[in-house]
Amino acid sequence: MSPAPTSHVESVDFVMLYIVGISVILLLGITAVMIYFVFKYHRKKGHKPVDIHGNVLLEIIWIAIPTILVLSMFYFGYTSFRDIRIKPKDAMAVKVTARMWQFSFEYENGKKSDTLYVPINKGIDLQMESVDVNHSLYIPAFRIKEDVIKGKTTNLYFTAEVEGTYDIACAEYCGLDHSMMYSQVKVVSADSFKTWYSTVDSITDSTKTK
Repeated sequence: MSPAPTSHVESVDFVMLYIVGISVILLLGITAVMIYFVFKYHRKKGHKPVDIHGNVLLEIIWIAIPTILVLSMFYFGYTSFRDIRIKPKDAMAVKVTARMWQFSFEYENGKKSDTLYVPINKGIDLQMESVDVNHSLYIPAFRIKEDVIKGKTTNLYFTAEVEGTYDIACAEYCGLDHSMMYSQVKVVSADSFKTWYSTVDSITDSTKTK
């Protein structure tokens, strides 16, 4: 298996598998018990239903087990969510502008691009705004997504740990060509990023930049 591009990927995947695993176990367990009771207490066998009252142990079990399971799901989900809400130390700010139907990225030195270039192992602070309608910046490979709201600045943090090119998509329906609103994030070495960052062109097209 390829290494995850960010540490956040592992925590999100773990939460997903944890919740799905518990759900599958409960589904199979409840289904098995239902089938067992259907045959055991079939009318033809002459069993008569009996109400159960005052079974403290049974009440504790059916309250405690679901409570523990739900709290554990909340805990793991919250810790994973908290990771993307904490701004990385010395994060590099990148202004993101969303419009129908494209994203553009502007760096602190004024350099602009339609592709998000970031150095490996460097905290990134995406400061996102929309000039028209609501959008949502989604990087599936990083398991991160944040709404881009008109009239409001929202932030998204990440630290890429594997070089490569990853898709960026708009995850909020924003109009006729919403499905065409794609871009890319390119994670490069620190030296490659420094070279790209220091070039003098003010607007960089991804088709012109390697």
